[in-house]
This record gives sequence, C-alpha cells and structure tokens, in this order.
Amino acid sequence: MSHAVSDKPFTLAGRTYQSRLLVGTGKYKDLEETRAAIEASGAEIVTVAVRRTNIGQNPGEPNLLDVISPDRYTILPNTAGCYDAEEAVRTCRLARELLDGHKLVKLEVLADQKTLFPNVIETLKAAEVLVRDGFDVMVYTSDDPIIARQLADMGCIAVMPLAGLIGTGLGICNPYNLRIILEEAKVPVLVDAGVGTASDATIAMELGCEAVLMNSAIAHAQNPVLMGEAMKHAIIAGRMAYLAGRMPKKLYASASSPLDGTIR
Repeated sequence: MSHAVSDKPFTLAGRTYQSRLLVGTGKYKDLEETRAAIEASGAEIVTVAVRRTNIGQNPGEPNLLDVISPDRYTILPNTAGCYDAEEAVRTCRLARELLDGHKLVKLEVLADQKTLFPNVIETLKAAEVLVRDGFDVMVYTSDDPIIARQLADMGCIAVMPLAGLIGTGLGICNPYNLRIILEEAKVPVLVDAGVGTASDATIAMELGCEAVLMNSAIAHAQNPVLMGEAMKHAIIAGRMAYLAGRMPKKLYASASSPLDGTIR
C-alpha cells in the first residue's frame, strides 16, 4: 500500500465496536480463566459454540453467561460442530431462542473432524436460509475469493476466511488470496482461524482486515491472560500500521539520512 488511508469505524449489524479483536470461549481450563483472558484481550464480541457450551439450554449446569455477561459483551453464537446446513440452521434458531431474539450469528459448517475445513456447499445452503430467516450472518469460509464474493452477495454481513486450519496456529498461509478477497470486499472481512501468536494477528490487520477472530491462540498459550493482552496490542498495532501506509520494499540499501549539505 503506497499511501495512508483514513480509518473507518468497525461496524456490524448497525453497531460500532472499538475493539477489532473477537475471541472464542472454548478450550480454557475453567470459567475463571475464560473470564480473565477475555477481559485482558479487551474484546467486545465473544463467540460461543452453542452445541458445546451451556448458555441456558442445560438448567442446573454452570452457565457461561454468568462469567461472560451479555450486558458487557456482544454474544456471537456459532455453529461449531455442525457438519451440514440443516444442523447449522437449527443451532442458530436455538441460539436465537436462548438469547431472546438475538440475530447476530457466526455460521460455520465443517467438512470433517481432521481438517475442520469449511464445507463450502453446505455453508452456502445454510447462509441462504439464515439470511432469508432474518439473521445477521457472519460466515466462516475458505480463502476462495469467489466463494467470499458469493456469500457477501447473498447477504452475509461479514465474511471470515481462514488464515490457516482451526487450532493449528500456523498463521496466514495464503496472504495473496486474502488480498484478493479484501480488494473486492463489499462487507467487512475478518480473519478467522489459524492465528498462533501476536505477529500473525498484526499481519492480518496490516493486510487490511477489519478484525480478527481467535480462540486457540489465547486459550492454548502457556499464559492465556498475558496472551489475551498481547493480542489486544497486536491488533491495534496492525491497524495503525495499515492506516499509516508502510514504506516500499527495496532490493538495495538506502541511506537513512539525506546527503544534501553534508561536508565533502
């Protein structure tokens, strides 16, 4: 990018957020660690796997919403663990009931347990039904620019291509595809999956992503609370660098100080 760009607010479904970091709630050792790490991250949107986490459907069991209050955070129910469109749609409808008509959802339809790669065909089917049903759909997808475009055209409010496979921490495996998606984007583009450490999150933001969603990178760190805070700063630094416009890369050295007026 050769010139600085002006910032615009991060807005989803008509609501503006200060933090561009979205975090998951799974894989922590207990609810207290979940609470502390998410608080340290500064995230305002917290995603919850409805099929694996109690948000009220199992009375008498510990409820995640007791530590992650919907008064403080925007709860983003997701369809993790769903392998076909029908299951994903049913899960979103259940979340809407449990959360008093809440329409914002994260759609993910997985292809298999080994890769957790999105099943794009089932994802497209589910997205069509959910958009028609009045949901605000943020959608996990492959880094295929054509599919990303189709999902946006269909009415999804954000597309969320993977940077690497879920839980691998491999970072951004194909920045070139992401750049194409970003160039064409009519809706916010968020990197979802694959982030392992702070520098990965920064690179995603430097590419021009609106935000980054992560879970394992924080939850599986040796010190999740410290990593949550590191990610908060990484996202801010990456966004600022993107807005500032980096210097061009050059093959050869270039003196830092100008030569004009130097003593001969």
